[in-house]
Amino acid sequence: MSSVNDKQNKAVHIPDEVMHKIFESVSEGIMITDRNKRICNVNPAFEFVTGYPREEVVGHSPAILQSGVHGPHFYREMWDQILVDGVWQGEIWNRRKTGDVYPEWLIISEVRDRTGEVINYCGIFTDLSERHHVETQLEQTIATDSLTDVSNRHNYIERMDTLLATSSALSQQVQHAVYVIDIDRFKQFNDTFGHMNGDLILETIANRLKGLIKNKDIIARYGGDEFVITLTSVADTEEARIFGDKVLDAIRQPMLIAGADVFLNASVGVSLYPYDGTTTEKLLHNADKAMTYIKTTGRGGYEFYFDDLKTDAKRRIVLDAELRKAIEAKDFTLNFQPKVCTQTGAILGVEALVRWTNEKLGFVPPNEFIEHAEDTGLIIPLSDVIFEMACEAHNELKALGRTIPIAVNVSSIHFEQPDFIESLTRILQEHNVSAQNLEIEVTERTVMNDATETVDKLVKLKKLGFKLSIDDFGTGYSSLSYLIKFPLDYLKIDRSFIQQITTLDEKQAVVDAIIQMSHRLNMKVIAEGVEQGKQVELLREMGCDIIQGYYYSKPLPLDELVAFLSFWDEHTEV
Repeated sequence: MSSVNDKQNKAVHIPDEVMHKIFESVSEGIMITDRNKRICNVNPAFEFVTGYPREEVVGHSPAILQSGVHGPHFYREMWDQILVDGVWQGEIWNRRKTGDVYPEWLIISEVRDRTGEVINYCGIFTDLSERHHVETQLEQTIATDSLTDVSNRHNYIERMDTLLATSSALSQQVQHAVYVIDIDRFKQFNDTFGHMNGDLILETIANRLKGLIKNKDIIARYGGDEFVITLTSVADTEEARIFGDKVLDAIRQPMLIAGADVFLNASVGVSLYPYDGTTTEKLLHNADKAMTYIKTTGRGGYEFYFDDLKTDAKRRIVLDAELRKAIEAKDFTLNFQPKVCTQTGAILGVEALVRWTNEKLGFVPPNEFIEHAEDTGLIIPLSDVIFEMACEAHNELKALGRTIPIAVNVSSIHFEQPDFIESLTRILQEHNVSAQNLEIEVTERTVMNDATETVDKLVKLKKLGFKLSIDDFGTGYSSLSYLIKFPLDYLKIDRSFIQQITTLDEKQAVVDAIIQMSHRLNMKVIAEGVEQGKQVELLREMGCDIIQGYYYSKPLPLDELVAFLSFWDEHTEV
C-alpha cells in the first residue's frame, strides 16, 4: 500500500515535447523572461495578440508593451507583490505593435531552480478586448442618448456626482467648468425643415462638440435642444473662456440641411466648481441661470454665472480690500507653463503665471485683479510678491535637482519705477538666486513708452544676468526694425496670430515674416497659445525656436510641474 501512495505522490514527468506542444497551442499568450526581465521566449498566441513577431521582442524588456495607461507606481506595486508572493495577477492595459491599446488579464509568476534562486519569470495573459467591447456596448446602450450617442441626463448626473465626490476628497483643490448649451431658435428650424432634419442638426452639433472634449470630460444631451458639458480640471477662467469660444465656433459653422446652408447660434451659461456650487444640481442651476441671462440680453454668446457680489460697484470695493489683504499675506499661487524646443523637444523653461482664489470672491481672473492693481498702484507690491514667489519656486526646483529658467511678467508701471532694478536685486539677494535663472517678460507698451530710459534699464538687467523677452508681440504698435535698439533675447508672438496660422494665409505670412526678421536681429522666437499638432508642425517648418501652449501642457502648480518634468524626461528623447 505504501508503494502505491509513493507512486501517486510522485510528480509525473511531462516530456519536453508535450510541454512544447502546449506552449505552442494554447490560446493564452505566454512570455518568458530571464531573471533580469529580458524576454527570452514567446508563444504564437503572444505574437497573434500583440502583433510582435518573436524575433522583434526577444532580448527586449517587457516595457515594449507598456501603454502609458499605468504610471510607475502601478508597476512598482506589481513587482513588490511578486517579490513577496512570487505571483501577481490582474487586469492591465498594454499596447499592440499597431499602437492600439488593449486590456488583458495577466498572471506573472516566478520560476525558481532547486536552490530557490529566481531564474525566470513567466507571464500568461488573456486578451479581454472582446469582453470589454461587449460590456462597453451594453453600458453605452443604457447610458447614452439614442439620437446623438452622447450621455443622457441620467448618466450625466451619475458621472458628475462621482466626479464631484472624488474632487472633494482630494487634498489639492481642482476646478471644473459646467456649460449649459441651448441652441437658439431651434424650434423655428424644426418647424421649417421638419423633425428629421431637426434631428440631423442635433446629431451634427453633438459630433462637433464631442470633437472638442478630452476623455475625462463629460458631454450629454440634457433634453430637447439642450446640451451640457463638464470640462474637468480647468487651470483657470481663461481656459474656461477659451473652451466657451470653441463651443460657439463649432455651433456657428454652417450645416448643409435639405440642400441649404443653415447657420445656428447658441446661448451658453457657465458655472465653476467649487466657486459656484459643490453639487451637480447647484452647478447646473447656476449655469442655467447664466444661460437664461444670455438669452434675455440678445442670445448668442456665453456668460459665467454671477451673483450679487459680481455687480461692478460692490465687487470693486470687495476686490480692493481683499487684494490688499492677499498682497500682505502673499495669498497667491503660481502656475507654470512649459516652453518646449521645437527641434529637440527639450523643455527650455517655464512661464510663471499668478493665480488668486479668495474666500469671498472665489477664483478671480488674473486680468481682473491685475488690472485693478495697476489702476490703484497695488501692482508694485503685487509684482514684488510674484517675483519673490518665483525665486522661492526656483529654490524648490533646485533642491530637487532642477535648474529650469523661470520667466516672470513685468507690468509697465512696475518697470517704470525708479527703484525697479534695485527692488529686483534685493529680492534676488534675499533668496540667494542668480539672475541667470530668471527671465523678464515685458510688453510692447513697456519698451515703447520711453525708448532711452527703457534701453538703459534693459541693458542693466542684461548685465545682471537676466534673459529678456518681449511679450504679446503683434498686439501693439512697435516694428521689428525698431526693436534692434533693445537688448532682447526672445520675442513672443501673440496667440491671436498663432490660432489662425493653419487656416488664414495672411496670418501665416505675418508669423513667417516675424520669425525670419527676429532671427536676423539675433532673437529667438517663442510662439504662445499653441493648441494643435498642425500648428506645431507649421511653426517647426517656419523655424520657430520655442513653443508654449496647451498642446504640450496647461499652466501647472509646482508639484504637478515636477511630475510633468519627470514624465517628460522618461518619455522624450532629447
